[in-house]
Amino acid sequence: MTPKQVLEMAKEKGAKVVDLRFLDFPGVWQHFTVPVRELEESSFEDGYGFDGSSIRGWQPIHASDMLVIPDPATAKMDPFFEAPTLVLIGNIVDPITREAYTRDPRNIAQKAEAYLKRSGIGDTAFFGPEAEFFIFDDIRFESSKHRAFYEIDSVEGSWNTGREECPNLGYKPRPKEGYFPVPPMDKFQDLRTEMVLTLESLGIDIEAQHHEVATAGQAEIDMRFKPLLEMGDQLMWFKYVLKNVAYRHGHTVTFMPKPLFEDNGTGMHTHISIWKDNIPLFAGDKYAGISQEALYAIGGILKHCRALCALTNPTTNSYKRLVPGFEAPVNLAYSSRNRSAAIRLPMYSPSPKAKRIEFRTPDASCNGYIAFSAMLMAVIDGIENKMDPGDPLDKDIYNLPPEELAEIPSAPGSLEDALDALKEDHDFLLKGDVFTQDVIDVWIDYKIKKEVNDVKLRPHPHEFYLYYDI
Repeated sequence: MTPKQVLEMAKEKGAKVVDLRFLDFPGVWQHFTVPVRELEESSFEDGYGFDGSSIRGWQPIHASDMLVIPDPATAKMDPFFEAPTLVLIGNIVDPITREAYTRDPRNIAQKAEAYLKRSGIGDTAFFGPEAEFFIFDDIRFESSKHRAFYEIDSVEGSWNTGREECPNLGYKPRPKEGYFPVPPMDKFQDLRTEMVLTLESLGIDIEAQHHEVATAGQAEIDMRFKPLLEMGDQLMWFKYVLKNVAYRHGHTVTFMPKPLFEDNGTGMHTHISIWKDNIPLFAGDKYAGISQEALYAIGGILKHCRALCALTNPTTNSYKRLVPGFEAPVNLAYSSRNRSAAIRLPMYSPSPKAKRIEFRTPDASCNGYIAFSAMLMAVIDGIENKMDPGDPLDKDIYNLPPEELAEIPSAPGSLEDALDALKEDHDFLLKGDVFTQDVIDVWIDYKIKKEVNDVKLRPHPHEFYLYYDI
């Protein structure tokens, strides 16, 4: 879509205002709104000014002025605002040099796509994330000097079988038994369908929706694969739509990886494939019908997985899900059907177009643009350096004898461990200036100071249970 076509769309749809959106460093959408008369063809070159020092992980106060340049290809009408609102996702640039801002996650994604083309390996990297989430009815939490708690509630919560609900009609999924039950056990079929239809009205192709394994409203909606940058944009719309549809009906959605104790966490299994001249490069005659390039790509992800986790599983809570021995994909191995391996090769279809690798470790707390870009850089590094992933692991990992399990490398056990791995292993991300050293340094510094240390310094409620009477 051209700037002129965007203006025609705004007129046709009766837009009253324009909402400009961009992503902060950790991965949350930010926005501000201008009257539609402020949108001209020149706006797509001149941009709009804002204070970059107020965005997490961005500019210092003495160099705060930034510009957001709207991308005409991203134009959509917002499905929730009362006034007809045209939404444009923007790229961030320096107002003086007009250079793309290196800490803008969307800029990183654009550079990753360009680097793939320059490498000669392929021209398109497709990503298909399965972003799981929870739908809750109530969430309360506090963290202060003298008090800390959280409390979650859900009409589906297995803990509510004895609650007075006037009447309590039962049908609450037991822990780890929430996969695919029909209503009335599944309470959120209509809500998820409304989410799907809202996404499709925005031009986002959906493949399926269903209840997930955990009690208390765990769910999954799967988007059809798209090129990296486009999927980065779609993931932001995805989170926005799900949260707002739920909010409209008195529910709340979270992509926090592990909000419930003793039940399944939520991940974001990510399907990856590379194409060149409309030919899928990951289809071949090797193991599970994949190509040698796909095996090398797996080798790249497995080699760099511990560092990747700092970007694909970037919260302290992520590692409450990634715990060895609890069905989490922490073992750095690959398999055609074994879902306990970090990388799975889906076998649903024999079509060459369906051949891809599924990286199962990530979760949806990540910044999609950054996570997808990092995955692609690991894939490219694996292919360029012909990284052998070793033999597939088609055994049940959790029933292996200890001596055999000890030979399988594992994902980091904490965010701090993952950040340490990123410190030691990030040269593959710097190729082609896709990630800069500044981006890596600021990411690590931000995560340590704002998240790791903040959690480490606070007493945990369970510590009172364990130690108060000592």
